[in-house]
Amino acid sequence: MNALRTLWSTITVVALVAAVPAARANDSMAATAIGGLTLVKSDAIRMDSEDLYISEKQVRVAYRFTNTTDRDIDTLVAFPLPDYVAAPTQVVLDFANDIRFETRIDGKPAKLDFVQQAIFKGQDITARLTALGVPPVAQYHIFEAALKALPKSEVDRLVQDGLLQNIGAPDQPDWLAKWLVRTTVTRTQVFPAGKTVSVEHSYNPLPGGSVGGGLDRRYRKEPDFAAKKKAYCIDDAFIRGFEARQKTLREPNAYSEVWLAYVLKTGANWAGPIRDFRLVVDKGDPDALVSFCAAGVKKTGPTTFEVRAKDFTPKQDLNVLIVKFEKP
Repeated sequence: MNALRTLWSTITVVALVAAVPAARANDSMAATAIGGLTLVKSDAIRMDSEDLYISEKQVRVAYRFTNTTDRDIDTLVAFPLPDYVAAPTQVVLDFANDIRFETRIDGKPAKLDFVQQAIFKGQDITARLTALGVPPVAQYHIFEAALKALPKSEVDRLVQDGLLQNIGAPDQPDWLAKWLVRTTVTRTQVFPAGKTVSVEHSYNPLPGGSVGGGLDRRYRKEPDFAAKKKAYCIDDAFIRGFEARQKTLREPNAYSEVWLAYVLKTGANWAGPIRDFRLVVDKGDPDALVSFCAAGVKKTGPTTFEVRAKDFTPKQDLNVLIVKFEKP
């Protein structure tokens, strides 16, 4: 469907680098296990509907769940947020307040907890860092002080294991954390026997992006462009539209990219497929271009695109590319 590391908005303020273009994810049942939070599949609770709206400014998602059994189910439900690289930052990203994440169950506000883990090469290393006094979220001064307090042998081991990189001088190290920070919003929820429950989430996304970027013709044979093309289903029509707009710009690089992502696959963790699925992608500016992977996309307004599906089982996550052009 149509229509590098530089980040802006809140991500610029906190100097984070998005490991996955930012946005959020589908509800999923969860279990707290040794080593961290794990999502589990439910064969008792059905997702009757999901109505998802995603834009650069806001994400809203409304679900209806039905407990198909004759007993109440009291469970932990998890909503994963995007991973980000734990590069040292002056300000810690406060998901609870910065993105204004809210959940309502049958119209009433829900109490939420935010679980943060350090992930390296797919492994949860939170306990290792905590035992060393190193914070998983690498706030700059606290992070540097924690490393200075460690014996050199421990710092060397972190470097050898690939968790740290010195980007400064040997005698004045400037440490770069190489793990990801994974944040999951959790809540305890009762699904009454045989009843349907409505759940609504809303939040301000933290979009990744670039000023200028890798869409120019000279970059299209590079691996980064191939990866981007696959992630956002960029096709020839999108490229033609981009080139036509680029010719009207004062400078060829007078455009910006916005990257949004939504972890959709966890919607398959409920009993059976999603009976009624609706997605609306809003590109915000009528003059912008948008590309994402989906079937049966319909343009429903100057900035909105809609996808509908029955008995939908998500098999991939959603990535949205929005390209905005400098106004004359």
